[in-house]
Amino acid sequence: MAFVITSACIGEKHGDCVEVCPVDCIEEGEEMFFIDPDICIDCGACEAVCPVTAIFMEDEVPDEEHEYIALNRRFFEEK
Repeated sequence: MAFVITSACIGEKHGDCVEVCPVDCIEEGEEMFFIDPDICIDCGACEAVCPVTAIFMEDEVPDEEHEYIALNRRFFEEK
């Protein structure tokens, strides 16, 4: 299970999450950041520093944000 960045990040991209990630699994997309689910070690460091509360553990992503689980995965599959 990995952390997922959701819609609150769109247009914000503060980058605090990137700075604290110990495994460098967060990459910048055109409108938001994405977390590579294959590299994420579930440490929670990114969630703790997100100023817009955009990051959730995959099984805790709010129902209205579930599409972002697939968007995060797809970002890395299409690279």
